[in-house]
Amino acid sequence: MIRETVKLRHLHIAPRKARLIANLIKGMTANEAEAQLMLASKRSAEPILKLLKSAVANAVNNRKVDQDALVVETVMVDQGPSFKRFLPRAMGRATPILKRTCHVTLVLKEAKKKKTARFNTAIVKKEKEAKKIAKAVNKPKYENKDSVEKEAPKSESKQGFTKKVFRRKSV
Repeated sequence: MIRETVKLRHLHIAPRKARLIANLIKGMTANEAEAQLMLASKRSAEPILKLLKSAVANAVNNRKVDQDALVVETVMVDQGPSFKRFLPRAMGRATPILKRTCHVTLVLKEAKKKKTARFNTAIVKKEKEAKKIAKAVNKPKYENKDSVEKEAPKSESKQGFTKKVFRRKSV
């Protein structure tokens, strides 16, 4: 059985946040994991996707393994060194801030029997690009003040005396 291990060190994301995405892809085939990471909206999904692609490329090129037979065996996210910074506070005090980093270790293994792919990554890429294009087309570059419809003011006869009184600013 062939195992391919890759490491990503000193990732500038807190380990707790990176573990959310890492736990998502454990036990999936490489194609499924890639599709999940492409559609994940967390910041840690992009570097973990890059790490997964690197591991798959290493296994295919160096070990001559079929890409469809690869399964994510484990993904470990360990704590790396923390950058220590200080934030000035009231009365001359300082509050420490820890900017945490993490080390990600991903292990791929070759499955004995191939699983049928549930996701096609090429289709997922096209869907993601289509969403970006649709978002860019629908978003106006600037908003015209004349085009924004203003709400009609409510007639004061419907509001009643008390609402008129309490709506006034005090002098």
